[in-house]
Amino acid sequence: MPATPAAPVILGNAPGSFPHSVLAERHPAIIRQVRDAFPYGPAQHRALDELLKSCTEGVIEPLPEDAGDRDRWRAWGLDVYAGRSWFDVPWLWSESYFYRRLLDATGCTGPGAWQGIDPFRPFKRAELDAPETDGELAALDALQDRAERERADALLHGSLWGNRADLGFRLSAGEAAEPAPVLVADDSEALWSLLPPSGTGTLCLVADNAGRELVPDLLLIAHLLTEGRIGRAVLHVKPYPYYVSDATTADVVDALRRLATVPGAAAGYGRVLWSAMADGRLTVRAHPFSCAPLPYTDLPDDLRAEFASATLTLFKGDLNYRRLVGDRLWPPTTLFQDVTAYFPGPVAALRTLKSDVITGLSAATVSGLVAAEDQRWRTGGTHALIQVNPSDDAQRK
Repeated sequence: MPATPAAPVILGNAPGSFPHSVLAERHPAIIRQVRDAFPYGPAQHRALDELLKSCTEGVIEPLPEDAGDRDRWRAWGLDVYAGRSWFDVPWLWSESYFYRRLLDATGCTGPGAWQGIDPFRPFKRAELDAPETDGELAALDALQDRAERERADALLHGSLWGNRADLGFRLSAGEAAEPAPVLVADDSEALWSLLPPSGTGTLCLVADNAGRELVPDLLLIAHLLTEGRIGRAVLHVKPYPYYVSDATTADVVDALRRLATVPGAAAGYGRVLWSAMADGRLTVRAHPFSCAPLPYTDLPDDLRAEFASATLTLFKGDLNYRRLVGDRLWPPTTLFQDVTAYFPGPVAALRTLKSDVITGLSAATVSGLVAAEDQRWRTGGTHALIQVNPSDDAQRK
């Protein structure tokens, strides 16, 4: 991946910047909400208070000696960043480590009675069970008489705009009514060309959020399987709770059960997915690197081989986009194909913009956005993109 002086790694130490607000405001808000959501005991309350003080005023501390993933985090940079301010290290790393330490504070990483308890589960379930989800699922019935491409486009955009269902983001943005979405880049034709009807290939979908985002991701997979655009799908989720609403295997199960509770087309999609899980056409993968505080340029060999063999790897959401192109302040007109040239196979991104990183825009698009909104379009969650790099590794060479 290119690394030029014009594309510095994003830190969180600039007051007034979006990354600084996440570290200084969003993370404390998340700690308070998690604390209030469970009947935690004194030990967890003390640990949460200590984490709050550490992440706002203190320095990064090592994991406990008995942490099972301590060596992994040391390989991911913990020895380099321990003892430094949370604000003075790469923002991607700082954010990721915050969530890892939050799991320690709540007892999720064990041992003990709270081991394995997802501290974000109440928020995820409340969103999944919300009346809005029923309305979105009921809308599927109106698609059934449409042409296949029209249904495919609708489900693709449902997956794209489902990315606004991000609980961590909403803690900062509030609950104001969502404005009409704006698509700043649209490579959907290139995406569909990689997944033609009667296809037999494999789609790797790297999920982002649970709940009202994961459901449309699953619906898209169900459609692609049913219409023969793919023969198999691999859904990559997080191996443990992460970034408040990021999807885990338990969240996939919750989403499938939710589909089973509604009538109409949604239930039919749910049966397709349940059957596909049973016969192996849909598998769930929870690789440790999914929670790594690193860009995808550092893919381990097994994941690199898996993505290389896929017909298409589709990355969902803002965090995955940051990891895919590098969490850097690229000029917005930097070509998406250039910053993803390292990727071992065809790759696409479906992303709602919630952070400063952006590539692949035309100069005219950037000028129009800046004139209308200054830089707010980068972080407000009101703009989105579909970007594709169709070239495989052999073609690039």
